[in-house]
Amino acid sequence: MRNWIGAIMVAVMLISGGGCSALAVRLGLRVRLDTVPVTSLSATMLSRHDSSVVSALAPGQSARLIVVATTDAGKRYPTVGAGNGKVAFDNYTIEATTVQVNKRGTVSLSTDPRVSEGKVGHLRISPTAHSEVVTEIDVPVRYDVPFIADFSGASGSAGLDGTDGLDGLDGQDGTPATVDPTTGALGNPGPGGNGSAGGNGGNGQNGSDGSPGENVHLWIRLEPGPKPLLQIEAKGTRRELFFLVDPSGGSLKILSNGGSGGRGGRGGRAGHGGRGGNGFPSGSSGLDGFSGSDGLPGSDGSGGAITLSVDPAAQAFLSCITWSNRGLGGSAKATTTIEPVAPLW
Repeated sequence: MRNWIGAIMVAVMLISGGGCSALAVRLGLRVRLDTVPVTSLSATMLSRHDSSVVSALAPGQSARLIVVATTDAGKRYPTVGAGNGKVAFDNYTIEATTVQVNKRGTVSLSTDPRVSEGKVGHLRISPTAHSEVVTEIDVPVRYDVPFIADFSGASGSAGLDGTDGLDGLDGQDGTPATVDPTTGALGNPGPGGNGSAGGNGGNGQNGSDGSPGENVHLWIRLEPGPKPLLQIEAKGTRRELFFLVDPSGGSLKILSNGGSGGRGGRGGRAGHGGRGGNGFPSGSSGLDGFSGSDGLPGSDGSGGAITLSVDPAAQAFLSCITWSNRGLGGSAKATTTIEPVAPLW
C-alpha cells in the first residue's frame, strides 16, 4: 500500500510539473516522441479563460498552446496541459518570433506595444526527434480590447489582534471531612480555596493607512495610418506604461485609487475567572478579566491626480479613455489639455 501511495505522489508531482522523465514514461504518464513515427503536426491556441480558440493576441495577453502529433496510422498524440495529452513540450523545438513560449506551452505577448507594433507573431514547431516534420502558425496582434493601467496605492496592513487573556486557576477543594472517633459524627470539610481572576485581553493594534494613488500624466495622439490607433503614454510617479488602442472596440482605463485602510486588530478575549474550590465554606470564583479594545482601522489613501495632454487629432476618440481616482476626500476630476503631442516612440 505504501509503495502505491508513493507512486501516486510521484505521478502527481510529474503531472503538475509537466516533466517527461524516464519514470513518468515507465508509469505511462508521459510519451516520448522519439519512439513514435510522427508524420504530421497541428497546432492551435486556446483562451486561458474559456478555452475558446485564439487567433490573435493583444499586448499583455497569453494563450495555451496545443500541439498534436499524428502518425501515418492516424494515432494522435496531444501535448500536456490544455491538450489533455501525455506529450510534454520538451519533446518540441519551438522557434518564436515576437511572442514568447514558456516550458508549459503558454504563448504570451509583451505588454509593451513598441515590441510588437507592425509585426506578426510566429511559431515554428518541430519534434526534436523528427526535425523534418514542421507546423507553423501566425499570431497577429490586436488592439481592440479593454486595457487597464493600474497606478493605485497599496492597501494598508491590518492591525495585529490582541492576545486573549488567560483563564484564572480553579481554587483547591477543602480537605475532606473527618469522623469523630468517639461519637462517629462527621465533621465539616476544610474551606475551599478561591479561584484566581481571569487575565485581561490585549488591545488590538490600529490598521495602517492606505497609500495614495500615483499622480498620472497621459499623452494621447492619433497614430497616422489606414486604421486609427491611439498612441498613449501613461507616466506615474514610479513608472510609465505605453499603449496602442484601437478606438473601434478598444479602450483604456486608468486606475489611481487610494489604497484601502488596514483593518483594526480585534481586541483579545477576556480570561474567565477560576472556579472556587469545594469546601466549607466554598471558595469564591475569580472575577473575569476585561476584553481588549479593538484597534482602529487605517485611513484610505487619497486618489492620485490625473492629467491628460491630448493631440487635437485624437480629441474625437476621448470616449475610449476612462479613469478612477477615488480615495480619501472622494474623486477628483481629470485635467484635460488639448495641445500638440509629438510621436511617443
